[in-house]
Amino acid sequence: MDLTGHWAGLASLAIFVAAYGLVILEEVTGMAKSKPVLMAAGLIWGLIGLAFTAAGQGEAAHQAALAVIEEYGELFLFLIVAITYVNTLEERRAFEVLRGALVRMGLSYRQLFGLTGVLSFFLSSVLDNMTTALVMGAVVLALGRDNRRFAVLACISVVAASNAGGAFCPFGDITTLMVWQKGKLEFFEFFDLFPPALVNWLVPAAFMYLAVPAGKPAALQERVVAKPGMWGVVALFAATIATSVAFKNYLNLPPAMGMMLGLGYLQMLAYGLSVTGGRRGDEDMVLDSFAQVQRVEWDTLLFFFGIIFAVGGLGVLGYLALASQALYAGLGPLPANVIIGALSAVVDNIPLMFAVLTMDPGMSQGHWLLITLTCGVGGSILSIGSAAGVALMGQAKGTYTFLAHLRWSWAVGLGYAASIGVHLWWNAALF
Repeated sequence: MDLTGHWAGLASLAIFVAAYGLVILEEVTGMAKSKPVLMAAGLIWGLIGLAFTAAGQGEAAHQAALAVIEEYGELFLFLIVAITYVNTLEERRAFEVLRGALVRMGLSYRQLFGLTGVLSFFLSSVLDNMTTALVMGAVVLALGRDNRRFAVLACISVVAASNAGGAFCPFGDITTLMVWQKGKLEFFEFFDLFPPALVNWLVPAAFMYLAVPAGKPAALQERVVAKPGMWGVVALFAATIATSVAFKNYLNLPPAMGMMLGLGYLQMLAYGLSVTGGRRGDEDMVLDSFAQVQRVEWDTLLFFFGIIFAVGGLGVLGYLALASQALYAGLGPLPANVIIGALSAVVDNIPLMFAVLTMDPGMSQGHWLLITLTCGVGGSILSIGSAAGVALMGQAKGTYTFLAHLRWSWAVGLGYAASIGVHLWWNAALF
C-alpha cells in the first residue's frame, strides 16, 4: 500500500519530523533523546494499524511490525553484551590504566597528538566510537590542561579518528553492525575500507598537526593499578567477538547469539572472581556482572528502538520507496551514497543507514562499502554529527565546542572527499 498521500501517512511524517526536531534540541530542552522518538514510533505504528485495518490489510501491518521487531531484537541483544563488556572493562580500571600509562610517557604535544589519534582509530574498531572518544578525550584533557590549543586540536582529531576507525569493522559503529547483520557484507569484507578510513583521518590530522603547539606537558607520575581479572575480561571480550563472527560465518546463526554466549563467558569469570575474592577478603577482586548490565545506557538503546520503528513505519507507508526512487534511481548509487553520508553531519547516521537498508537498493559490493564508509565518517564534519562528537563536547565543556570544531570542518571535509576517492580507486574491482 502506498500511503504517502493518505492522511495517516502525512500525519506520520509530521510526527517523525517533530520528534526528530526534539532530538536535535536535546541540549536545549533537557529532554532525553529517547522520549520523543518512542512517542513517535508508537503513534506512527498506531496510524499504520488504523489505515491498514481500514483497508482490510491488518495482517500485512502485523507481519511488517514483526519484521522490524526481529531486526531491533538482534541489534538490542548484540549491544547489551558489547556495552556490558565495555562497562566491565571500565569497572576493572582498564581505561584508567591506559590513561595513566600515556600521561607518564613525557611525550611532546605533537607526538601525543599523533599517538592519541592512532589509538583512537584502532580502539574504535573494537569499542564503539563514543566510548573511544570519551576514553581518549580523558587522556587529552589530562595532558592538555595547561595548553588549550593542543587540547582542542587533539579532541577534533580523536573524534575524526574514532569515527573513521569504526567504519572498517562491524564492531566499530552501529551502522556497520547493521550492515553486517543485514547480510549486505561479510565480516572480512569490511576491512577493504581500511585504507580509505585511514585516509579520512590522516588528511585533517596532517593539517592540524602543523597547528599543534611545540613543547611538551609536564610529566605526571600518575599510577593506576588495575583490578584483578582485567586481562581476563579483555581476553573474553576478544573470545566473544570471535564467537560472534564464527556463529555468523560458519554456523549461519545470528551474531547476537554468539554475543549472548560471550555474556555467559563473562558471567562465569565474574562468579570465579567473586568466590575467590570473598574467600580472600579482597573486595577489588569481586565482580558483580549484573551491576554492569544495569549500567547499560538505556537512553541510547531506547533511542535506537524509537528510530528503527519510526523509520521502519515510514518505510511501510511508502516514503522510503519514494526516497529510493529519487536518490538511487534518479541520481544513481554513487552520488546518493555521498549525499547521504554528508547528511550524517547533521542527521544521526543510524536512521540514515536504517533507511538505506530498508530501501534495499540494488547495489554492488563496492557501493555497499561506500555507504558504510560515508555514513560512518560523514558525521565527523560537524561536532554534532556523531555520538563521539556530542559525548566529547559534554566531557570537555568550554574546550571542545561546536565552533572550535567548525573552524577545522574544511579539513575534515577534505578528508571525507579524499576517503571516497581512495575507496573508488582501491576497491575499483568491487563496483
